[in-house]
Amino acid sequence: MSGSMASLRRKINSAGDLQSVVRTMKALAASSIGQYEQSVHALADYYRTVELGLGVCFRLSTPGAIRPEQARQTTQNTIGAIVFGSDQGLVGQFNEVVAEYALKTLAALPGTPQVWAVGERVHAHLEDAGMPLMGLFAVPTSVKAITPLVGQLIVESETNHGQGEVTELLLFYNRPTLGVVYAPVNQRLLPLDDSWRKGLAEQPWPTKNLPEVMMDATGALRALISEYLFVSLFRACAESLASENASRLAAMERADKNIDDLLEHFHATFHRLRQTGIDEELFDVISGYEALAQEK
Repeated sequence: MSGSMASLRRKINSAGDLQSVVRTMKALAASSIGQYEQSVHALADYYRTVELGLGVCFRLSTPGAIRPEQARQTTQNTIGAIVFGSDQGLVGQFNEVVAEYALKTLAALPGTPQVWAVGERVHAHLEDAGMPLMGLFAVPTSVKAITPLVGQLIVESETNHGQGEVTELLLFYNRPTLGVVYAPVNQRLLPLDDSWRKGLAEQPWPTKNLPEVMMDATGALRALISEYLFVSLFRACAESLASENASRLAAMERADKNIDDLLEHFHATFHRLRQTGIDEELFDVISGYEALAQEK
């Protein structure tokens, strides 16, 4: 009996320590979600502004204003992909979902894709699936750390795109959604071809005032294209980080509830064993008293 109670005490103490860790992780995830969600909301307006500016430039510019390397077409397309995941665990099916979505989407495209992974966990899933991986990037730990990562991704994509190794670049990441924690999405980042330009040029202007380009049209267009690439990668990374922390928060909430149920079971068992031990001791005392009374 004493051995069982001692074992239960150890289990209760271990579960209590684990619950403290889980609640600390919950607090960290909840605080991180806020900064990434604010970044995503701020980027939404800026992204819309950049798209409107590009649409104006494309409507007012001539076809020759686009740089030749952006408008070129090749007979053989090489698909490149950047998949955003996580470096840390305790995020549920976060990495599995985006990896499976990327694999399924890329399998339907022609040729052998070249993939860059952001996060060790998603890198491992893609590697296990036999996907050819070109590189691994560390996941940013704050909003300020996203900018250096975006710079590395832009350099990597422009280098391969300029050398003709990658003619089309896709982004795969988890986006926060209502109703569920997140959902995997993809965005076609390159090439900046006729269909992309046509889609932006056909977007309606939000006011009745006619827009115009005040500076050099070619310079404005190139500046807006650079901002478009930057904000697209920044938004994808920020939304992925927001989804990661939301997934971690949901996982920690489930773990916290399971630990509460387990502790409740342990405490009930402990009290039952303790009461059984007390009853047995009382029976022994009463039996001894009755035996002494009969002898007298």
